[in-house]
Amino acid sequence: MTEASWGDTTKTPTIDWRMSASLENVPRGDNDVAEVTSLERAVRAWLELDPAHRTAATLTPERPIQLDGVATASFEGEGIAVLAERLPAR
Repeated sequence: MTEASWGDTTKTPTIDWRMSASLENVPRGDNDVAEVTSLERAVRAWLELDPAHRTAATLTPERPIQLDGVATASFEGEGIAVLAERLPAR
């Protein structure tokens, strides 16, 4: 019999920061148009927003991201902050 091993890497696998992601509900000039870019760039752009726009923003990666054993397809506010904590060093 093979024994399963459940560790932190199975709960939160490596995040593919290069996948496409959309950052929505963020003002861009006179428009409120979604920007499609890499997940890393979208999270870094969110970090540059003022608090009101951070709260209103929605981040949607091209596929769900698994964090702490939960797959999430879209992030808002504090959910994006959790991703920002995991950003790779530049």
